[in-house]
Amino acid sequence: MKKFACIAVALCCAAFVFAGGTRDSGEDNSLVKIRDSGVFVLGLDDSFPPMGFRNEDNEIVGYDIDLAREVTSRMGVELKLQPIDWNAKEQELNTGNIDCIWNGFTITPERAKMINFSKPYLKNAQVLVVREDSPVKTLKDLSGKTVGLQAGSSAANALEDDADFRASLKGVVEFKDNLLALMDLEARGVDAVVMDLMVANDNINRSGKAYRILAEDLAAEEYGIGFRKNDAALRNEVQRILEEMATDGTIAGIAKTWFGADISIVGK
Repeated sequence: MKKFACIAVALCCAAFVFAGGTRDSGEDNSLVKIRDSGVFVLGLDDSFPPMGFRNEDNEIVGYDIDLAREVTSRMGVELKLQPIDWNAKEQELNTGNIDCIWNGFTITPERAKMINFSKPYLKNAQVLVVREDSPVKTLKDLSGKTVGLQAGSSAANALEDDADFRASLKGVVEFKDNLLALMDLEARGVDAVVMDLMVANDNINRSGKAYRILAEDLAAEEYGIGFRKNDAALRNEVQRILEEMATDGTIAGIAKTWFGADISIVGK
């Protein structure tokens, strides 16, 4: 029995070494896998307008969705939209549940250590949203007050990066998404919400709620598409198609639909 057990263990070890060797071989078949399966799975927070969100018919729409549909159409594969817990987005990507994170995903040095980002495609900023009747005019006015933000978002990173501002606050409340944070702001549960400028503008215009954005932002940012660290082939093909779309005017048309102007920075 011991002899057979030793053989079994040896075989398992050999299999592990062989598999490990395959993983470490540097072979990148990320694009081949997508083409073979015929499906490209995009991970997103489906409550992040105007980048990706559900409309009145419960369909997922948005600027990023329109870009991705055109990219996957040119790739000749089907786009599958996969809502995820934004706080676990890197785990969803690295376990293979999704092929990319494409949903107003801010490029940061910390994220770039784990994520293979595309080139930036939109400029953004982290801003403070307050009620229209709030006396708050500047970041200093929020001293001793409470702010809300989406858990796992770049808003949280921006807040932690500004140590002095963070230390001046009474508290920080995390929410599952920005819409819940804004609802709490409306109910006076928090005094301000830190969030993406794109999303703040869209929410104020779409909802008509009595909010305003402070002129002083917390951090300037850029959006990118996130891929697994070793998936360079897939990342490069998506980037190539985006630049092709910028050249032929497709991105400009999509941007004008969602923003009223061509604010894309692809190829610029």
